[in-house]
Amino acid sequence: MSGRQSNKLPNNLPQLQNLIKRDPQSYVDEFLQQYRHYQSNVQIFKLQPDKSNKELAELVMFLAQVPESLSTSHEHTSIKELIHRSTFCITALILLRNKDLIDPSGLLELFFELLRCHDKLLRKTLYTHIVTDIKNINAKHKNNKVNTTLQNFMYTMLRDSNPIAAKISLDVMVELYKRNIWNDAKTVNVITTACFSKVTKILVGGLKFFLGKDEDEKNDSDSESENEGPSSRDLMVRYSTGKKTTKNKKKMEKAMKVLKKHKKKKKAEVFNFSAIHLIHDPQDFSEKLLKQLEDSKERFEVKIMMMELISRLVGIHELFLFNFYPFIQRFLQPHQREVTKILLCAAQASHQLVPPEIIEPVIMTIANNFVTDRNSGEVMTVGINAIKEVAGRCPLSINEDLLQDLAQYKTHKDKNVMMSARGLIQLFRNLNPQMLHKKDRGRPTEASAEAKIKDYGELEAKDYIPGAEVLEVEEEKKEGEEDEDGWESASMSDDDEDGEWVDVHHSSDEDTTEVAEKLQSIPVEERKAKAAAVSGSRLLTQDDFKKIRLVQMAKEVNAAPGKGQKRKHVDEDESDNEGELLTLRNIEKLHKKPKADKETRLATAMAGRTDRKEFMKRRTKLNPHASTSNKEKRRKKNFMMMRHSENVRTKGKRSFREKQLALRDALLKKRKQYK
Repeated sequence: MSGRQSNKLPNNLPQLQNLIKRDPQSYVDEFLQQYRHYQSNVQIFKLQPDKSNKELAELVMFLAQVPESLSTSHEHTSIKELIHRSTFCITALILLRNKDLIDPSGLLELFFELLRCHDKLLRKTLYTHIVTDIKNINAKHKNNKVNTTLQNFMYTMLRDSNPIAAKISLDVMVELYKRNIWNDAKTVNVITTACFSKVTKILVGGLKFFLGKDEDEKNDSDSESENEGPSSRDLMVRYSTGKKTTKNKKKMEKAMKVLKKHKKKKKAEVFNFSAIHLIHDPQDFSEKLLKQLEDSKERFEVKIMMMELISRLVGIHELFLFNFYPFIQRFLQPHQREVTKILLCAAQASHQLVPPEIIEPVIMTIANNFVTDRNSGEVMTVGINAIKEVAGRCPLSINEDLLQDLAQYKTHKDKNVMMSARGLIQLFRNLNPQMLHKKDRGRPTEASAEAKIKDYGELEAKDYIPGAEVLEVEEEKKEGEEDEDGWESASMSDDDEDGEWVDVHHSSDEDTTEVAEKLQSIPVEERKAKAAAVSGSRLLTQDDFKKIRLVQMAKEVNAAPGKGQKRKHVDEDESDNEGELLTLRNIEKLHKKPKADKETRLATAMAGRTDRKEFMKRRTKLNPHASTSNKEKRRKKNFMMMRHSENVRTKGKRSFREKQLALRDALLKKRKQYK
């Protein structure tokens, strides 16, 4: 079969393949001849597995294209056995799997083992098929039997001695999780084992999965598989280029509806860091990660990623990991590389269940190393922002003296430092204004009067929903408005039948403010009694909770009962991010753009300049053969010939004033020449 193929059937495999598909019964002898030829080539290949055999590859593809002619599944098994010795039968097995002639579990396990091969193109083909095949298996419903088998097999593959096979197995699991195919807790906990791998690439892959940093690193094959099928733009172009008929227009509308329905159905539900919530034992996982971090000899970037994951685990699950804070405290220096990320880790790992004496040294270290006048304004701003985020999550960790010292930076000459200090003041106006100086507490509001930081471990159990009294007050207000509306409508019908209706209802903001002001006049004990009565007598809906939240927010604006207004406006409230995930924006928040250095300003100026060569005076003549002027001739004449001229003789007799004027005119003339 080497060289050019003949037109005879036994030698022309594509033609024989076509004929067998059309009429299998008539070409049994020809097929058996090729099958015997295949068996003999297999025996030869087993004797010389290192030698390439193009003829055997063509026969394997021929048998894979006409699987209906194979009497038993023994031939399928022989191809799978052959694959262990050779890699040219992958396409044949994929064709057999697409025709559902091979069990998916055994074939996928075989493909995972073949990931150990050194052929990069082969590994890419296997990766694409594995992801696509598992996606198709779970397309209609979850195939738990196959999924469990493959997940158990992947658990062993992640510990494989071949790092390339283990890394691709991890990529497969991550991709299936992102596509919402394997998004269960078992997959997540299998991926947690990758975070303890001794191979750096596998370790980084596991850390990136939990940190959610790999969304921008999708390759082209992934984007193509995600965007299967035509888009809405493709449909618009397709139906707009043809004839404009009603039939085509209806076709386009129908196709758009199907596309919209398909996208809505296929769109995976996205949760923020849902993988971290699915970990079985986050306490044990974080302790092992911290031990690995303390003994790690990886690059600093990898250590930063481990710090970020540990801090998120501690913050989200509210874990106790007391050794993490002294470890991270060693890196809190202004000159430390990636120090803003380390400050972010310190803030993210803080929560109310941590004892204040554990986090207080972290705050003191930040204050001593960052918030000092010997540092730049940016360093001080970052330090105050970090202290604010830590104190917002664990208010007991900052003492009154330090808070009042930091509050004095509200008049700092640097605007960034000033605004950060004011943000810290605003935070404690809502948490506990008593910790601030009297001049920094701002206008007393109803919310600040009730604000109090609970002691460590203190719980305030209530048998009612705070603020529920607003529902009873609002109902009384509505009943009064209904009575007034009835009286107004009756009087209008008697006096003027042709009169127009007047809308007497207020806006929602005005209603909320009016209800909040009415609540202020009610004593505190009576309000609690009304809230308890409302909470125990009815089931609250989402609209009811929304009304309660609106009135509770209005307490922060309205003045406290019996207190005068100290200020005419309320400072902008920066909501604390307690319970939410922090970003670098919270730490690096600068209210004023930093001043550019000399190199940056010079580069900006040079970039803004235009080419002014067309405005410069010409130094060359238009006609090089033209004669020179009398002025140029005098300039080039020998001095001994010009020494007796009047200009030269009178030049030495000029006064000091005349020399000044001549020098000024010469300089002005010279400056004009270079403009």
